[in-house]
Amino acid sequence: MSLLQFSLPSPSFATAIPRPNLKPNNAGPTLSLVNGITTPSRRSDPSIRVVLPAGSSRRQFRGVVCYAAPVSPQSLQWVSAVSAAVLMLAKGTTIQKSFLVPLFALQAPTSIISWIKGKYGTWTVFLALLVRLFYFIPGELVLPFLAMLLVIVAPYETMNLRGTQAGTIISLAIAGYLAFQHFSRMGSLRRAFDQGSIVATLAVICIAIVPCLFLV
Repeated sequence: MSLLQFSLPSPSFATAIPRPNLKPNNAGPTLSLVNGITTPSRRSDPSIRVVLPAGSSRRQFRGVVCYAAPVSPQSLQWVSAVSAAVLMLAKGTTIQKSFLVPLFALQAPTSIISWIKGKYGTWTVFLALLVRLFYFIPGELVLPFLAMLLVIVAPYETMNLRGTQAGTIISLAIAGYLAFQHFSRMGSLRRAFDQGSIVATLAVICIAIVPCLFLV
C-alpha cells in the first residue's frame, strides 16, 4: 500500500505579498487661486479652486485670503452729502457756508435728490418758507432748506452736471476754496484739530477728498 506524501514549501521560498503604498503621491493639495497665489493645505481632499469676484483686491496674510471691495460712487456721494450737512450746522469753522449749497446739489446721492424733488421734499420746503416768513430762523438752519430749494428750482441743464467730469471739477474747486478758508483762518493745524473744531475739520477734509477720488 502506497502512502501519499504532501510536502509544504519552505518559509524561505514563500513569496512575500507586497503591501500597498498608502502614501499619497504629493505632499498635500494646494489651494489654487485665479491670480496665481497658492496656499498650502493639509486637507485630504483634492485641490480647491477659488474664483475671486472681478474688481476685488486680494491679500494673503498667514494663509488667510482677504477681500477688499472697492468703495462705490454712491458711498462717496453719501460721505460728501453728510459732510456738507455737518458743515452747515457746525460752529467750529469760519468758512463761507453759502458755498455748501451748490456743493450739496452737485454731490448728493440720487436717492436724496429724488426725495427732495418728490412730494415730501416739496412740502418740507413749502412749510419751511412759511415758517421763515413769520419767525426768525438761524442761518445754520436756513442753509439746509436753501439747498433743498435750489435742487427743486434748478434747471434741467444744471442738474445734468451731476456725475460728469465738469460737475466734479466744479465741486473740487468749491471744496478746495472752503478748505483754504478753513485752514487759513484757523491759523495752524493744531488749532484746526482742537476739540471745538475737529468735527468741522474732518468734514472739510471729506468734501475735498471725494471729488479727487471721482477724478482718479
